[in-house]
Amino acid sequence: MPKILLVEDNEMNRDMLSRRLEKRGYTLAIAADGGIGVELARSGAPDLILMDMSLPVIDGWEATKLLKADPATKAIPIIALTAHAMDSDRVKALEAGCDDFDTKPVELARLLTKIEELLKKSPPKA
Repeated sequence: MPKILLVEDNEMNRDMLSRRLEKRGYTLAIAADGGIGVELARSGAPDLILMDMSLPVIDGWEATKLLKADPATKAIPIIALTAHAMDSDRVKALEAGCDDFDTKPVELARLLTKIEELLKKSPPKA
């Protein structure tokens, strides 16, 4: 099953999302801040990243920009997760390099659809 890196600083959100995704067969790596998220993306080669945008150390906007600027991680799809549901937030996330955007609280069925669509589009790992 695909490996998802969940970068989320809220413990309740991390726990809820990771348990629900693992129940569906995904392998999870978890980071509680943007700095660790960038390190895990570079070292762990996830198939997809769920990136909270409001993070300590390095926020999700900057972490996404760093990952998309790195040849080793630029092809990993990133879904922005944020409580900010304005159109301008969606535009900002896409401009930072996110491949998709979803709002919190997470509606699992909608998020799973986005995950599956992006994983289908991703090139297979070498």
